[in-house]
Amino acid sequence: MTEHELIEGCVHENIVFQEKFYRMFCGKMLGACMRYTVSREEAEDMLQEGFVKVFDNLKHFRHDGSLEGWVKRIIVNTAISFYNKRKNKQIEQDIDGEGSFEPSVNEQVSCKMDVADLLKVINMLPPGYKMVFNLFAIEGYAHKEIAEIMNYSENTSKTQYHKARNLIQKILHERKILT
Repeated sequence: MTEHELIEGCVHENIVFQEKFYRMFCGKMLGACMRYTVSREEAEDMLQEGFVKVFDNLKHFRHDGSLEGWVKRIIVNTAISFYNKRKNKQIEQDIDGEGSFEPSVNEQVSCKMDVADLLKVINMLPPGYKMVFNLFAIEGYAHKEIAEIMNYSENTSKTQYHKARNLIQKILHERKILT
């Protein structure tokens, strides 16, 4: 079965095609959702809500890019919406004049840990830090995009990313994982 046939079957609400489509992406997309929450149940809720949106919008997929990338973008946007619905207030105040917080060229990380361990450390971050860290470092959003998504300033995004990185480094140093 081709990707185009699979999509057409899903658009026509064929449950066999929809199940195949879901199984093709659910593992990776659940992993993406887990980066935005500490609870598997909440991640599964995000995933379910995201796949409803995927199936509702699959007829609009233009086949001009990666299907997986298109699905992931919807799932990540759903996770962001899920987060925004639950946050009661902005986590950090706008901090002006802080400058750039990109890693310096001289920063060296000699670290032996697997992805699961790193995700555990990321899950220890406060929600605002975690969201910005995931969007910037993992999903590849620019701080300007993050600021628009999260409805705060670009400097706040940079500050939260900087603080998240520092907190991760502190945790890794304390656990003697980072040298």
